[in-house]
Amino acid sequence: MDKLLIQPLIAVLVSSLIAARSYRRKSLNLSGAIAGFAVMTIHIAVGYRYGALLLMFFFTSSKLTKVGEDKKRSVDADFKEGGQRNWVQVLSNSGIASILVLILWAKSGLQEKCLDSNDSVLVTALVGGVIGHYACSNGDTWSSELGVLSDAQPRLITTLKPVRKGTNGGVTKAGLLAAAAAGSLIGLTFVVIGFLTTKCAHDVALKQLLVIPISTLAGLGGSVIDSLLGATLQFSGFCTVRNKIVGKPGPTVEQISGLNFLDNNAVNVVSILLTTILTSIACVYVF
Repeated sequence: MDKLLIQPLIAVLVSSLIAARSYRRKSLNLSGAIAGFAVMTIHIAVGYRYGALLLMFFFTSSKLTKVGEDKKRSVDADFKEGGQRNWVQVLSNSGIASILVLILWAKSGLQEKCLDSNDSVLVTALVGGVIGHYACSNGDTWSSELGVLSDAQPRLITTLKPVRKGTNGGVTKAGLLAAAAAGSLIGLTFVVIGFLTTKCAHDVALKQLLVIPISTLAGLGGSVIDSLLGATLQFSGFCTVRNKIVGKPGPTVEQISGLNFLDNNAVNVVSILLTTILTSIACVYVF
């Protein structure tokens, strides 16, 4: 059977199984499972590397969401068992990459390309953007999910003053280290799958290893950008009735930081977009 037929069939099969499993385990609600199926199918059908990046982000983030649920329930006013991400959350964390992957399909078909500006600046920029996208998404999620479990008091990134756990823009050393580790895992995934699926000249193949430090910086940088946006353009307040941090003003809410301009999904989209652009430029420069 031709690759043009086999790879999309594999994509549909794998995506349907994962979406159904995620729905049963409450990682995704029904709308999230449908959206997840769509974006997973696109990624895997166009290139196994892109599917691997999405799945590495999804599986590790879903697993970390379920770690320390009792502690997170006591802090997060919007806590949902298992995460139960909806279609908005799925697309805010994978929509930009899906667009880039579709452009790559239009440009190169199902032929996976190496990061090599001498061969194609556009393809290198697009692939670098996908790497930056998931390094940022993974970094932000790891930072949030592990940072809130840290015993250290978070500090607002703009002032370095101590704030309550769950405050948007609050950072800890553990959270920042987690973001860097999450980014490096995305880079490592890209390199390992790339060696198995992509044919590169020897010198170009070795140069692909530079993806790991680039994605590490993208994970850390994306988390910092997210925190800066959260501290300034996203509202954080303390509800004296619920005794929890909330993201919207109210009569019983004491403001901690930020403007009521962006919600969490919008912050994710903006931070991902900026990190995607910066990583894309870095990859064109380095490769």
